[in-house]
Amino acid sequence: MMLISYDISNNKKRSKFVRYLKKFGHRIQYSVFQIDNSEHILDNIITEIKNNYSSSFSEEDSIYIFMLSNTCKITRYGYAEHEEENIIVL
Repeated sequence: MMLISYDISNNKKRSKFVRYLKKFGHRIQYSVFQIDNSEHILDNIITEIKNNYSSSFSEEDSIYIFMLSNTCKITRYGYAEHEEENIIVL
């Protein structure tokens, strides 16, 4: 699993980056995505960021990538507590 946090000042670049991340994961906070995929896909995402995004960043832009193992403990509070539950609405 991978967490990607970003702060991109340019609206066009940020929108393009968000569209890219939505292909692989889901947004858990406004500027944080969780991506659960194979090692190969995770490596491809990192390569894509290095090759196609990082070179166009200004000094104001940043991306943090947190690689998490399957044994990492995740504690959720508030709305996030129910994020992994199946909710059925009738």
